[in-house]
Amino acid sequence: MLPFKRILCPTDFSEPACTAIKAAGEVAQQFDAELILIHVVGTVPVLETPTGLAGFDVAAYQQELADSAEKALQERLTKRVPEGVNARKAIVHGDPAHEIVKFSKDEGVDLIVLSTHGESGWRHRIFGSVTDQVVRHAMCPCLTIHLD
Repeated sequence: MLPFKRILCPTDFSEPACTAIKAAGEVAQQFDAELILIHVVGTVPVLETPTGLAGFDVAAYQQELADSAEKALQERLTKRVPEGVNARKAIVHGDPAHEIVKFSKDEGVDLIVLSTHGESGWRHRIFGSVTDQVVRHAMCPCLTIHLD
């Protein structure tokens, strides 16, 4: 398990996720590990109307989301990852928890660092959080960063 050679840090660009990026960068620095920042672009549900499909170009919208994520990931790499850390970014599409676990397995990740958002209430009880699902299904250790 130790030393970690490849660390994955999912981000939704929230402040808790940025705190996790900082922690992941510090761990990567300590272990001289590669850091991969990943963002999952969710699928856009398309509803049929009486006149046909939605009145906008779903593929173009998905591409716009991916382009925006690319810029935001680059900004996080530049501003939040310590100098000298070997880091790269990845964008995938689909269900966040599933894609994070799949990516970690496909890339041979040794550690996943993610934030908790402290979600509670009915939404958390019914759906769970992405962090909960990743921790339950990942094949490698997970480090969760909790914010008060």
